[in-house]
Amino acid sequence: MRLLVWGTAVGAYVCSVVGRSALAATGPVAAERFGVSAGVLSLLAVLSLGVYAALQIPAGVLVDRFGPKRFIAGGAVLVAVGQVLLAVAPSFPVAVVGRVLAGAGDAVMFVSILRLVPTWFAPRRVPVVNQLSGILGQFGQAVSAIPLAGLVVSSGWTAAYLVAGGATGLVAVAAALIVRTGPLGVSGAADEGRLREVVATPGARLGFWCHFASPFSANVFGLLWGFPFLTAGEGVPVGPARVMTSGVVLVTILFGPLFGVLSGRFPHRRVTVVAASVVAQALAWCLVLAWPGPVPFALLVVLVVVLASGGSASLVAFDVARSAVPPGSIGRASGMTNVGGFISSLLVVALVGVLLDLQGAGSPADWDVDVFRVAMAVHVPVLLVGLLGMWFSLRRTRADDGSRVAVGAVR
Repeated sequence: MRLLVWGTAVGAYVCSVVGRSALAATGPVAAERFGVSAGVLSLLAVLSLGVYAALQIPAGVLVDRFGPKRFIAGGAVLVAVGQVLLAVAPSFPVAVVGRVLAGAGDAVMFVSILRLVPTWFAPRRVPVVNQLSGILGQFGQAVSAIPLAGLVVSSGWTAAYLVAGGATGLVAVAAALIVRTGPLGVSGAADEGRLREVVATPGARLGFWCHFASPFSANVFGLLWGFPFLTAGEGVPVGPARVMTSGVVLVTILFGPLFGVLSGRFPHRRVTVVAASVVAQALAWCLVLAWPGPVPFALLVVLVVVLASGGSASLVAFDVARSAVPPGSIGRASGMTNVGGFISSLLVVALVGVLLDLQGAGSPADWDVDVFRVAMAVHVPVLLVGLLGMWFSLRRTRADDGSRVAVGAVR
């Protein structure tokens, strides 16, 4: 039973990620369909991410109070409606409404799964199951990059997004019928901790910064700018570029179980694992962006592999935060942690579009290697900001006498 419940919840998460990342492989088509520039196109992705980030903490509070079932099913309904609106949108403002609804539905999904998993699985299995949940959910990016993008080409924008919306609606019905809290569940009333107490917990803040630093490069690559960076910027053919965009997810599948096992067996090394991924991403971006002339295909593959490690590392951030709070506050702590990565993702998605516009490359016809290398360089300083946030938070966590559980988890 627990596998059926968990699998159905993850299926809803897959659909929400399809809604989140659909513009990654269909961005140029969207720019032409709505007649917008690169900066305005990035607004569609930014709006969805902005709604997602803004709703994370409210979602965590509500999931702790009312349980995950209704938010998994209801979130899938919102994503379905958003996809349908995007399919039939006659103008850019209607497309914006669709993205906002999809972002709202996506916002409650993963927090709900993180709250659901400990009610069905023993504590020692929770880090691995959380990794698997994140990995399987990210298959939504692969669906967007290959089947959905292919359907846009073969059947048109409207038909493709209607199919995506209809499939998500069916999953919402399944979630409403199947998903339920497990026998190990803790009711919201069992813990009287308030949101401000969670925010004041150093270990929870450390989880936030770990999540801020680790996943945003992979998110930006998969959500919007990876495909055009590869094709227009580095001259990679369309087919291989789509495989590489979805390859971020596929490589994460390899990293995920390893990171989950490390997090479960060596909790005192969790922050080290996250920091190693962040440093590797910064070095990979520096090497690719500073390469004289065309970047070798093998090096671009290395970049994809390194970025993929950030997705798995970001899930370790939830283990850091979860270890610092009581069971009844897991939703709040998870929501707070999840805000981090989506603030950084939102920021970088927007900045890449703005930097393209400032270079006079507001339309796909103007995109080339030089403008993209300047725009994508914004990844590096944001990664460094995340590392600094992790370092300062770790010091506070270790120094705080009232955070013994968190210290034990990250020392």
